[in-house]
Amino acid sequence: MTTIGFLHTADVHVPAFRALLRELAPGIADRHVVDPGLLADARAGRPYQDGLRARLGELGAAGAEVVVCTCSTIAGAAEQAAPNVVRIDRPMAEAAARYPRIGVGYAVESTLAPTRALLAEVGAGDRVVEIACPAAWPLFEAGDLPGYHAAVADRVRAAAGAVDVVLLAQASMAPAAALLADLPVPVLTSPALAVREAVSRARHPLTDRSA
Repeated sequence: MTTIGFLHTADVHVPAFRALLRELAPGIADRHVVDPGLLADARAGRPYQDGLRARLGELGAAGAEVVVCTCSTIAGAAEQAAPNVVRIDRPMAEAAARYPRIGVGYAVESTLAPTRALLAEVGAGDRVVEIACPAAWPLFEAGDLPGYHAAVADRVRAAAGAVDVVLLAQASMAPAAALLADLPVPVLTSPALAVREAVSRARHPLTDRSA
């Protein structure tokens, strides 16, 4: 059976991505590895690449043909570490690149630099408007997901008048989009776009993606 692997840095993502894959591609199996230490090391500036490669190897050994790295802080490194990795935020960044002013919502500081670098890579690095949500992350860490999403939505709503699109940089932020459905600008989230890309790669493994 075709299998997609997921590398997470928080347990909360396992049921969310499992349900999303079931919705988008019910015939594809899933495997999950969770390692919070990868994000902790990245945030602290400690080396994490060896651990990252080991976790990707675990997913490969479990039968995953394609792996989605769901942590935006380390997803760029994961993408570079193995050719079968889908970076969680790349499809979203590519979708955002066509807008003039891109609001980047983020709750963890370590997410900002890789997100900016990715947007620069897709030709939109000079159009970023930062939307920091520093009060939100402690709520996530405490397990208060409704509070976390509400805090993100509040900050995004306050900044929405200065942008043409909002990019929620972290997968954990995705449910906040439902609280922002009335905004006059699109709010882009990464999970569904990345899973669709992973499904496409898994179903068409011989496609030349360098073209």
